[in-house]
Amino acid sequence: MNYFLLAETEFFRRINEAGDCNMETAYTAFATQVIELCSGNVDTNRTIIALAYIEIELQHHPVRNLPEEKREVASYISKALSFVRKMQKFLAAPQVPPLIPIRTSSDNTTENPASPLQWTGNAIDLVELIYGIYEMGCINNGEMPLKQLAPLLYKIFGVESKDCYRFYIDIKRRKNESRTYFLDRMQEKLNERMLRDEEMERLRK
Repeated sequence: MNYFLLAETEFFRRINEAGDCNMETAYTAFATQVIELCSGNVDTNRTIIALAYIEIELQHHPVRNLPEEKREVASYISKALSFVRKMQKFLAAPQVPPLIPIRTSSDNTTENPASPLQWTGNAIDLVELIYGIYEMGCINNGEMPLKQLAPLLYKIFGVESKDCYRFYIDIKRRKNESRTYFLDRMQEKLNERMLRDEEMERLRK
């Protein structure tokens, strides 16, 4: 990824030259490229670095040296800087997808659409997650029996019903001190992400 692509835009060429024509068009194109970078790039860390670079370039742009008749350029630089910072906050915020309603037998339809979610990990990892959710009692205050909860979660993740208990027996047979391999990795990955986010926030200050 080119970390400096936002500095290579027409907008930056114009503000560096203190241009006074078509600034609105150049600014709109710049903002569009920022949006595309934030929404289309799967590597969030690289996007954050690119935004941090352009934020500093905008923040320290020598606008104070511009003559009075060119001060309009400074206002566009301020707008661009504010927009970049808004997008940085957007990336830093947790992106939670909307909940998907589950069809019930009372729905007057024969449609059975495929789940938009597809579990692509190991089946035993999903069972570990299901048992963890059940033991936490965070679904229906823990009052839903496991034999009802497991099929619902399988359906949500687009997985055919499995023998949940058989996988649970395999998990219990593990010899390591901690037998919850998947949940342990999940905890480790989440803590690593939070450390990365904190480091990027520290660098932006």
